[in-house]
Formats: sequence, C-alpha cells, structure tokens
Amino acid sequence: MLLNCDMGESFGVWEMGVDEQLMPHVDLANIACGGHASDPNVMSKTLALAKQHDVTVGAHPSYADIAGFGRRSIPYQADELTHLVLTQIGALDALCQFHQLKLSYVKPHGALYNDMHKNPEIFEAVCRALTGLNQVPQLMVHATQCQGFISELAERYQLSLIKEAFADRRYLSDGRLQARSQAGAVLTSKEQLLEQVDLLLSQRSLRCADGSLLKVEADTLCVHGDNQAAVKLVQAIKQQIQSSNID
Repeated sequence: MLLNCDMGESFGVWEMGVDEQLMPHVDLANIACGGHASDPNVMSKTLALAKQHDVTVGAHPSYADIAGFGRRSIPYQADELTHLVLTQIGALDALCQFHQLKLSYVKPHGALYNDMHKNPEIFEAVCRALTGLNQVPQLMVHATQCQGFISELAERYQLSLIKEAFADRRYLSDGRLQARSQAGAVLTSKEQLLEQVDLLLSQRSLRCADGSLLKVEADTLCVHGDNQAAVKLVQAIKQQIQSSNID
C-alpha cells in the first residue's frame, strides 16, 4: 500500500503544510500546480524535495479557485475544463523535465475530484487533458467510485487508473465519503486512523458510518499532514504498512 499526500500548496509568501518533514515518509506527492494553490517557485522547490527523497511525482490540478482553495464547484464548458487542467499539468510537467523527473500520474483536487466522479462530462474532460500530453500519466480515482462511466471512459481513453482510499475519512455504505459537515466524517484521533488503516490492510475493508463493512480494493492510501502532529501520525501509518508487509 503506497501513501500519497497533497503537497506544494504554499503560494508566494503564504505557507501551507510541512512538506519538508512529510516528504521522507510518503511514496507519492500530489503537487499543486496553480489552480487552487502553488506557483512556479513552490512547484520547483517541491519537485526538488521529491527528487531528494525518491518520491514519485503527480500533478494535483483543480478548478481555478485560489480564493476557495479549489473546494468550490465552478461550471466550465468541457473544452474549457480540458484546457484548464492541461495547462496546469503541462506547467508541472515542464518543471519535471527541468528537474529530470517523470510526471507519473494526475490526481485532481477538491471539488474537481468530487465532481468528476459524479459527472461523465467532467471526467471525460479530465481524460482528454491527460491524453493531450506526449507521455500519458496515470489517473488517480476514488477506489469505491471507479465503476460505471469511470472505468468505461478510462478504457476508451486507454488510461491506467490508480485507486485510492482515505485514511482520515468516514465512508458511507454506498462508497461515498461522509459529508464533512456531518459529525464524525473526519477521523481525528490516532486510534481511529490506525484502526481504519489496519482494517484496510488486513481485510481490504473499511468500517462505514452505519457500522457495516465496505470492501475496498485500493492501490494507495491518501494521508494529510499540515502540522508536526500529523507528520508523526503519517510516520505511524507508514510503520503499520511496513509491519503488515513483513507479516
């Protein structure tokens, strides 16, 4: 099980996250590329950090929504959205080449990530952006919502999917994430998170909000770390994964 984490989300003099402390403990870095956060200098610095720690690099594009941190849905025409996503990915890809790195995958951010799992037109617009690159990267999707049009369109565009689960989010029995506005939607205690990770590793399942078990076939686990306490939690999750591999 690989750990992925959102990174490079600072902007100018404004700092977000603790990337330098977190990078040594993750496998995949989802690097913001100007839509919801970041700028050329931040992107370059984050790529250099990923290279230093041999972390696989992915683009983290979003709607053009720096003020809302990419968490607001914005209506675009399909071709407009393709161009927006392609521009962000292309910028990071150019910097990857500068640092002699490979852009391996794309994971849309925030509202765009949520919307593409609900709307085939939005998902297809993202697919078209990826296939516009010379070397087509993989696409990261929600492991419990990648059936139906997601798998069909990915096959049509010959895209390889990376399926992810979330360490710190409570799921509903239909595979959707529980809304953040509801109590208990975000797991905050170390015990809760490690219990969720253990269940995923040992039984390929997650405990839903109603108490039922949900089968999850995931390639990667998303972790969040924006402070020192969170970094220690990510370290604990990494150790848990390594122990399960030994067992």
